[in-house]
Amino acid sequence: MYQYAEADRQEETPESGPEFLQEPDDIVFALDSKERQVSMQCEARGTPSPTYRWLHNGTEVDFSSDIRYSLMEGSFVITNPNESKDSGKYQCVATNIFGTIISKDALLQFAYLGNFSGKARGAVSVREGQGVVLMCSPPDHSPEITYSWVFNEFPSFVAEDSRRFISQETGNLYISKVQPSDVGSYICLVKNTVTNAKVLSPPTPLTLKTDGIMGEYEPKIEVHFPLTVTAAKGVTVKLECFALGNPVPTITWRRLNGNIPSKARLRKSQAVLEIPNVQLDDSGAYECRAENSRGKNTFRGQLQIYTYPRWIQMINDTQLDSGEQLHWECKATGRPRPTYHWLRNGVPLVPQDRIEIVNGEVLIQNVRQADAGMYQCKAENKYGVIYSNAELKILAAAPSFQSSPARNTVVVTVGKEIVIECKPQASPKPRISWKKGDKSLQFNKRVSVLENNSLRIINSTKSDEGSYVCRGENQFGSAEMTASVWVKEPTRIELSPARMEVTVGESVVLNCKAFHDPSLDVSFMWLLNGQPINFQKEGGHFEYIRAQASSADLMIRNILLKHAGKYGCRVQTIADILSSEAELLVRGPPGPPGIVIVEEITDTTATLSWSRGVDNHSPISAYNLQARSPFSLGWQTVKTEPDPVTGDMESAMAIELNPWVEYEFRVVASNGIGTGDPSVPSRIMRTNEAVPSVAPANVSGGSGRRHELVITWEPVSEEFQNGEGFGYIVAFRANGTRGWKEKMVTSADASKFIYRDETVPPLTPFEVKVGVYNNKGDGPFSNIVTVYSAEGEPREAPSEVKAVSISASEILLQWKAPNPGPGRPQGYEVNFWKDMEQEESGDKIKTLGNETSVLLTGLEGNTLYHITVKGYNSAGQGPASTAVRAQTKKSPPSQAPGNLMWIQDGDHVSLGWEPVKPLDNESDVIGYKVIFRQEGRTSSKVIETSIPSAVVSLAEGGIYIIEVRAFSEGGEGTASSQIRVLTSSASIHTLMYHIV
Repeated sequence: MYQYAEADRQEETPESGPEFLQEPDDIVFALDSKERQVSMQCEARGTPSPTYRWLHNGTEVDFSSDIRYSLMEGSFVITNPNESKDSGKYQCVATNIFGTIISKDALLQFAYLGNFSGKARGAVSVREGQGVVLMCSPPDHSPEITYSWVFNEFPSFVAEDSRRFISQETGNLYISKVQPSDVGSYICLVKNTVTNAKVLSPPTPLTLKTDGIMGEYEPKIEVHFPLTVTAAKGVTVKLECFALGNPVPTITWRRLNGNIPSKARLRKSQAVLEIPNVQLDDSGAYECRAENSRGKNTFRGQLQIYTYPRWIQMINDTQLDSGEQLHWECKATGRPRPTYHWLRNGVPLVPQDRIEIVNGEVLIQNVRQADAGMYQCKAENKYGVIYSNAELKILAAAPSFQSSPARNTVVVTVGKEIVIECKPQASPKPRISWKKGDKSLQFNKRVSVLENNSLRIINSTKSDEGSYVCRGENQFGSAEMTASVWVKEPTRIELSPARMEVTVGESVVLNCKAFHDPSLDVSFMWLLNGQPINFQKEGGHFEYIRAQASSADLMIRNILLKHAGKYGCRVQTIADILSSEAELLVRGPPGPPGIVIVEEITDTTATLSWSRGVDNHSPISAYNLQARSPFSLGWQTVKTEPDPVTGDMESAMAIELNPWVEYEFRVVASNGIGTGDPSVPSRIMRTNEAVPSVAPANVSGGSGRRHELVITWEPVSEEFQNGEGFGYIVAFRANGTRGWKEKMVTSADASKFIYRDETVPPLTPFEVKVGVYNNKGDGPFSNIVTVYSAEGEPREAPSEVKAVSISASEILLQWKAPNPGPGRPQGYEVNFWKDMEQEESGDKIKTLGNETSVLLTGLEGNTLYHITVKGYNSAGQGPASTAVRAQTKKSPPSQAPGNLMWIQDGDHVSLGWEPVKPLDNESDVIGYKVIFRQEGRTSSKVIETSIPSAVVSLAEGGIYIIEVRAFSEGGEGTASSQIRVLTSSASIHTLMYHIV
């Protein structure tokens, strides 16, 4: 085992030179913009924070010289930019105590569009058939503009075709062959691509000469691309070619050193060859040809593709000891090939005695503190410049062990290797020497110094104990580090038991003992399969027990299958680490069997196979086959063949399944310990069709309309229909006859069949049975039951119907039931309607059972009603009785008793009121009702009197509420206003007189 006394390397200082986080970008500023500021962004990091300067066209900007200039953190802001003063190239310069770096170039341009000269343009006159060029002569502008031409008046634009062409290079309008329709006024319209500003030129009139028509002539190419076209890789190149001629020439293109790129497109009647996303292999010679029947003309030019410089190797921050050599190399690609320049702190680096520069390489011999700083490798070609930045730090310091402990201790066991590191911080690298105590070390095969200056002692013994001193020294000074070495007796470990077999639910204790040097402390760690046991997250199954200093126990309670594995005890002292493992086998119920496959399926059986799961160290004794269908309550055990299915089998047949049912199957294994988890279910399979085997249940019937035989049954569940095309066969015959009548019912959900025969007398007994069938054939019939034909609707009307008026809203109706016999009623329906109305608009109420009276309520007062009653049953309604008439009483008086007076004498209250006089259409007053109740209660007491006065006895104490109503044969009238009376159960009598 190795032990180290480390003199940790001192942390690197967080101080550093500047590094750009954001560099300025090219800006195009519109002179007519409402925003009157330009801001060029620059941000750098470094410790200490950098300061900023700016260069304009290589000259440092004096911010005090112009109030329009300001510095916002690192960014350069120009207020009210001026084209003549401010356009050009800008660079940001960031500086701190470690050096200076310069940013990439940023170009500030100004976008504007001047006006055309107001001078009138002369007319252009040509013969018909002649070609013509109309000059645009655009105004001053920046940056690019686009051209179009207006014909006669805005917004009628010249449409480009094979005869007319507008060059986006010159802006001129070219007409290869003038026609009379071309005569008119032409205006050039230019648009700035940045500001979108537009201006119009003065009109140029085009007229025809009258001295004849131009004859045919060969093409003359007036528009062509430059002899050499240079373009950046990745842009879209557009090559123009247009010719005058009569007839109108046709333009074609070809590439002299290969095919035109397949991505190229021809625009504007082939006058423009457009090549998108140009690459290096698109370069070469291109030719356009103009041709008509009079001849041809050609033009050739060269397309050259350039690329901006791009780094393939950059320089990185470097730390060197004083006197070492610096070698940096940077490489960039580009077309043309880039050249290289080196900067130190923003100033060009030039070769000197110690400094050698060759293209992208710099070599500095014997570096010193003055060489420290920020370096930049600059790669450029005529199309762009890139920078790679790095910081050079020169280290110069005496040796130091400050980052190491003042005194290190190394503890090992006898026979082990000792390694003591010696890593002082120093620049340049120090010379290292070793002593034991105050004597220099003698080196041999057992004691040696490694290349990294560490001291190494192999096969350690007690004699190696002591103090060891490492000394580091360079021209700036020296320092020492001391380490103490102790050699101890090795530790031994015993873990018992070494192997255990337990059953799920049992508990076990593992004991780990350490035999170690008595001067050392020992710690224990328990592991399961190489991972430390987390005692808090194991649900109380594991407990760590440390009864003795040199012994530790692991208690495992209520063991689960997942607790099986290798248990490790790791013992650690400051001198050594040992570990030992014990194996724990856990017997438990079997794991789930493998995937279940349905090998073969019939109408009532399914042959299943599966693969054996883990037995968890207890042999599998049996398998249980289970099935689930849409009709089962979860998983159900199925009968098997053979029975039982023993643990050595991996296939069996599920039997007594229902035909034409979708099943999925699973298998559960058992052993001597218990039953395991089920397998994953099989895929869903449907058993084959078969003849139905289950007859309908609860066959019965009866009732219905006259001459009907109603037969009912309980539909057969889909589970037992056994196939498609399921239906019912209803068979019946009158008692005493031989032949069966059979009727097919094709609906699987049907539960009723009605047979109608006018010759069938009521309540005729029939023998009835209901069978089943499907597409495979006929199934069984139910048991034969007796069902009676319908008795029919009632045949007789109720008799002795009497109607008696009870009040203004009630009539009592009574009748006598028809004679017993077929068609007996199940209840009665009463129809009643007003004298001046039709029967159909009246009301109906029904009674149930044997009731032969009903109280009609909610009627109108003093109204004549007509009333009939008829019996009904499930077959229908019988005949109505003869209508009887009854008139409701007049309505009760609407006037309430008035001027209610009362005198209280103890618990007696004497009441009096004015008599109520009924109106002509109201019934006469028979008497009065005094209604009283205790406040808070719902039940009331009533006293009747024929005169307008009464005495009420209020026996219980409390507050009473009293009101009075008149009543007549038409019912009770309107209530008087209420009075509240306070009584007491005491014997004190008070006399009070009140008028309400």
